[in-house]
Amino acid sequence: MIKTISGILFTWLLLSSCSKEDNSVSNNNKNFEIPFFIPADFPALNHAVKSNKPTKYGVELGEKLFHEKRFSGNNTISCASCHNPSLAFSDGKMQAIGIDDRVGLRNTPPLQNLAFMKFYNWDGNILELEKQPLVPIITHEEMNSSILEVISKIRDDSDYKDLFKKAFGDSDITPDRIYKSLVQYEYTLVSANSKYDKVKRNEGDKFTDAEERGYMLFKQKCASCHATELFTDQSFRNIGFPLNKNIEEAGRARVTGVSGDYMAFRVPSLRNAAYTAPYGSFGQFPTLRSVLDYFDNGVLAADNLDPILQANGNRIPLSEQEKEDIISFIHTLSDSTFIRK
Repeated sequence: MIKTISGILFTWLLLSSCSKEDNSVSNNNKNFEIPFFIPADFPALNHAVKSNKPTKYGVELGEKLFHEKRFSGNNTISCASCHNPSLAFSDGKMQAIGIDDRVGLRNTPPLQNLAFMKFYNWDGNILELEKQPLVPIITHEEMNSSILEVISKIRDDSDYKDLFKKAFGDSDITPDRIYKSLVQYEYTLVSANSKYDKVKRNEGDKFTDAEERGYMLFKQKCASCHATELFTDQSFRNIGFPLNKNIEEAGRARVTGVSGDYMAFRVPSLRNAAYTAPYGSFGQFPTLRSVLDYFDNGVLAADNLDPILQANGNRIPLSEQEKEDIISFIHTLSDSTFIRK
């Protein structure tokens, strides 16, 4: 979690007074709620955060579960296997690799600032993060297990018994408690301490000439989609990227069933993008430069291609210098303190 930083307006979430058995704050008054800092100008919290506020032992338990390989059918894959902290909780692979080297449908998204997101996953099929953890556990290409199997593996573990008791008031291990504690940990993964943030806070850092030029270009050519302090407007757009040949892929249309959502994906945040190559819904692009080259050369036409691209001849024209400058700016969104979590 971000340390106190001068110049940022932080907002406290009030300590919960509820002491119901499965509330995040248990009867154990030592399991205090962690002060949750909201960086200035960040969007509102997802409404689910208010009913699952991070607590001392809930987060400690969640982090332990996040690295627990017994979540997978053959005890080889944990959440951290695909969400590596040193890669901003991504994995550096084109598509997620799960149990027995099975290849998933999509690129592994990084985990950052999740408490402020309205949708989760590339197609936005999850609206509350607490409903996400079961998905990789049961998916054939990921952990290929079940929540009951997971519980059977860890229920006699004395460390887990102790942590569940500290977090929830007794040592009963339930699916709901597993999901809540995992997500409490993920809510603490806030990234807002990059060079960009320090420049904005007037902490002495200044953009180089290339970074400043890149910032100006970014606001002209990129910020309509990569908006807000999250550097995503959280919309779903078809931007004409090369298509995943897997017949199961349809983008947002997999969720909505609407043809206009075909191959539309959630706009990714560009925070920490320098750490999270390759890029695209199935890792189509190995580098940031290859993404910009593709936009410059022209994207795939589609009836539902984003109107901004249609209005510009299905491309975003960029000179070689402009590409270098934009990449220089994107690198200022790298938060070195975050990847050391």
